[in-house]
Amino acid sequence: MKLRPLPCLLLAPALALAAPLPAAAQAPAASRAPLSFEEALRRALQANLGLGRARAEVAAAAAEKRGALSAVLPRLGASGGLIRNDREVAFGLPGVFSSVILPRSDWNLRLTLNQPIFAGLREQRAYQQAREGVRAAEQGVRIAEDRVLLKTAQDYLAVVGNDELVKVAEQTLALARQRLKQAQDFFEAGETTRVDVLRAESSVKTAERQLALARRDRETAAGNLRLDLDRDGDFTAEEPTATLPPHPDEALLLQRAEQNRGDVAQARTALRVAELEVSKQKGAYLPTVTADAGYLWQKTSFPTDRYGYAALRVDVPIWQSGEVGARVALAGERRRQASLSLQEAVRSAQEDVRRALLDLETANTSLALSQDQLQAAEAEYAQVFDLYRGQEATSLDIQSSEANLADARRAVIVSRIGKHLSELGVHFAAGDLKSAVLKEAQP
Repeated sequence: MKLRPLPCLLLAPALALAAPLPAAAQAPAASRAPLSFEEALRRALQANLGLGRARAEVAAAAAEKRGALSAVLPRLGASGGLIRNDREVAFGLPGVFSSVILPRSDWNLRLTLNQPIFAGLREQRAYQQAREGVRAAEQGVRIAEDRVLLKTAQDYLAVVGNDELVKVAEQTLALARQRLKQAQDFFEAGETTRVDVLRAESSVKTAERQLALARRDRETAAGNLRLDLDRDGDFTAEEPTATLPPHPDEALLLQRAEQNRGDVAQARTALRVAELEVSKQKGAYLPTVTADAGYLWQKTSFPTDRYGYAALRVDVPIWQSGEVGARVALAGERRRQASLSLQEAVRSAQEDVRRALLDLETANTSLALSQDQLQAAEAEYAQVFDLYRGQEATSLDIQSSEANLADARRAVIVSRIGKHLSELGVHFAAGDLKSAVLKEAQP
């Protein structure tokens, strides 16, 4: 059965999904400060609070290194005192010779110099451990930088994607409201039933809910990005145009991950520290040699009121009740744990690379399918629109087609953002994210 001819007014909203947003919908974005993708990443490296804590750890490790070095350097000290005794004692012959050995008011001043000469190389091992600690802290900064860059990129792209999803939701809502007005007009004119009005009202509520969710997600992503950048205010984000360098094949990526990943380097450093700890504990079996020198001034004149001295002291451990053996055994087990942790870190890095490559392959497939879905939805919409214009399709048919078209556009947006994130994930897994996104070589 042929449908009744409908006025041309009913055909006008059919192009609403492709129409630009009204000025009122675009006004809030105009007041936002522009923020490029690279600018966001560079600001994150400068202002992120978590990254600042990681950099402070390097200074702390350097201070520990200076403290370890002081153990092998000479130490100069001065000490003195004032003593009031209840009597004065002297010996000798009255009027001939007398020497005070206990003055009533006594004082002394001592200047000492101490130089460790040999302690089983334990001080040297401790200094080497502290030096490795500085390297571990520097690797921690590198790990923090890559994580901050990835997190900032994720939040930035989330803002970009949600901005586009908000536009799609606003277009869908505008179309639904126009459909509702038309349904009410045709219902009052007796052209349609009350069911068409209720169906249009339901479409408006659905579109309003989708718009509210899209705006909430956008503000959540913007808030996360503000935390990453340690800044206030709103901003406009644009999809990055700079392309990442092409990643090599899987074998080379696995090799890069083992060489460049900060967590693997930290695990390797921890193993080196554990090996040094074993050597340091074994040094307790060896004798210690210390050189001392000093000069003393005192009021007591017996045997002399001032003198200097130098000494070489040797301490030889003979029997320590198994204490040193227990510490050596404990250090050996810690070394074994560190070795296993290094193997685990390498395997984890390799699996991260494989998962990242799989995610990228899946993202490329998803984007291609979403684009095909969008083409099919556009073709379906055009066909239904022609049928609708020829009174061979109902308003329900075209509303369903428009909803499919909006879903397809959302799918393309999500897939495109997902592809960007997957590309970043590959470089992050290989440990060269900073050099990839900012064209800066890793230290």
